[in-house]
Amino acid sequence: MRTAGKLSAAIEILTDFNARRVPLKTAIADWGRGNRYAGAKDRAWISGLCLDVLRKKHSLSAAMQSDNSRALVLGAARFLWAMPIDELAEHATEEPHGPGTLSEDEKKYLQSSHPSFPAKGEIEKEAEIIELASSPCMAHEFESGADHIAEHITGNFPEWMTPHIARAFGERAANVMAGFSERADVDLRLNTIKAEPEKSLKALGSIKGQAIPVLTTAARINAPDPSQKAPAVTVIPAFNKGWVEVQDLGSQIAAAAAGDIKGAQVLDYCAGGGGKTLALAALMENTGQLYAYDNDARRLKPLYARAKRAGVRNLQVRSPAGDEGLDDLAGKMDVVFVDAPCTGAGTWRRHPDTKWRLTEKQLERRMVEQDTVLREASRFVKPGGRMVWVTCSFLMEENEDRLTAFLAEHSEFSFSPTLDAIKSSGLLTEEGNAALNLCVTPDRALRITPDKLRADGFFVAILERASA
Repeated sequence: MRTAGKLSAAIEILTDFNARRVPLKTAIADWGRGNRYAGAKDRAWISGLCLDVLRKKHSLSAAMQSDNSRALVLGAARFLWAMPIDELAEHATEEPHGPGTLSEDEKKYLQSSHPSFPAKGEIEKEAEIIELASSPCMAHEFESGADHIAEHITGNFPEWMTPHIARAFGERAANVMAGFSERADVDLRLNTIKAEPEKSLKALGSIKGQAIPVLTTAARINAPDPSQKAPAVTVIPAFNKGWVEVQDLGSQIAAAAAGDIKGAQVLDYCAGGGGKTLALAALMENTGQLYAYDNDARRLKPLYARAKRAGVRNLQVRSPAGDEGLDDLAGKMDVVFVDAPCTGAGTWRRHPDTKWRLTEKQLERRMVEQDTVLREASRFVKPGGRMVWVTCSFLMEENEDRLTAFLAEHSEFSFSPTLDAIKSSGLLTEEGNAALNLCVTPDRALRITPDKLRADGFFVAILERASA
């Protein structure tokens, strides 16, 4: 496809996304079924542009003085992808597939200086543009003559979330939300059940994987150019041998919070597809007994094949579809790992469409679900055991508030230092310890954010049950 057609495709997809409020991947897939001539590289280019639009939707809208899909796509091509305005105008006008001739207003806004995307003559240096676009100097206010840009515009998040974000981050909000508006890297976990980390890391050379100096078993492929597909990790021999798994660094840190669990009895209560289950199995070195459960049996389906490929031998999957209950485990688990249902606010780098689809009612529903999960999961913790609470959300309403309410009714539980548990896992490096020290909350939990670790947003807390 020519660039003109790809610009039009991005506009069409985003228009559909806004109209139907479906996940972006659904809108892209639906477009692809009707346009089968688009190749893999074309789809990657279009998808990358759509995702970048949604990462910085409010800033682009402010710069273009419009929030329609055409304005946002043109603005992203210009301000985020550094496309020269003459070239952009040529693509727009190209018949028959271009989105149409630029209007005088569009030309003016694409050429003008705006606080969200400051112009510097001919702004063709993409790195410079991105740095300016997410500059921490635009903290809570940006004054430029009579202009005033609100926090939710510079931070690119729904306006209704302003008090929630301010509560979680205070004066750091601008820096943190800038991190959530950037593209995410491809993070990998090196599976020590199958191979030593050094061996697995060497095998990642063909896809430019490098060690992350936070955990000894973490690796990373830097975020690709937005117009390019990410490296195909799942086709390399090391992946198919079970040496590596795709897993965000924050998720890996959360799993490491289970601590030294070799020989232990461990329940992964909300296992889902099993990413953290496999990380727990590696920590256990195939000793003890690991149980995986999820109240939605469909989510467990991928775990069987993944566990086999990873060489996991101490796993027992308990599925509600087969009446495989958990009553026999009550009060017997050394560790209950709870990867709780949440809004997913911490994954906005990877799934920016979710922040525009999130509503206050959805947040309220998640909070109710979390209270239920906490109560149900706690009954499996033995005296002296631990419950690890994890969400991929930075919101205090889904974390501190839920745990405080739970502790008010369950005095046998109390907070335990999360960082100490991660240290006991044996995976934390000196650099990682220094980085995570910056993430410790007053309750000795961790709130992980991309501005500190280039990881997704996670909250990790440990509740210890008193000995009998």
